[in-house]
Amino acid sequence: MLARLLSIFRRSPRGLRPESKVIVSFDDTTITLQRPNGDTEKVTWRDLEKVEIMTTDEGPLVCDWYWILHGRVGGVAVPQGATGEAELLIRLQALPRFNNQAVIDAAPISQDSRFICWERLPEVIC
Repeated sequence: MLARLLSIFRRSPRGLRPESKVIVSFDDTTITLQRPNGDTEKVTWRDLEKVEIMTTDEGPLVCDWYWILHGRVGGVAVPQGATGEAELLIRLQALPRFNNQAVIDAAPISQDSRFICWERLPEVIC
């Protein structure tokens, strides 16, 4: 349902947006982002520390909405409209305590903002 809602915000009367040339995919261990120039970025699910949405005031002619996947070291920035984004959202929603309200709140924003959707709880060592 939420993935369908987001598709309304990324439709463009001009056809495919450049962000669709960015491909995000994942398996049981890793999230991979492949850029049109061949650059690849990765973060493992095990190292994923935080998921947030970053919005900017740069739209609507350029992407102004990103999924920021923070790893223990580095991370991945997935632009809204990337190929595979809807599937990634469905997988992210399976994370424990994923905050769908943050996604809804971020959807209409067109200014510099950040919305935390999920954070790994600190490990308790006894």
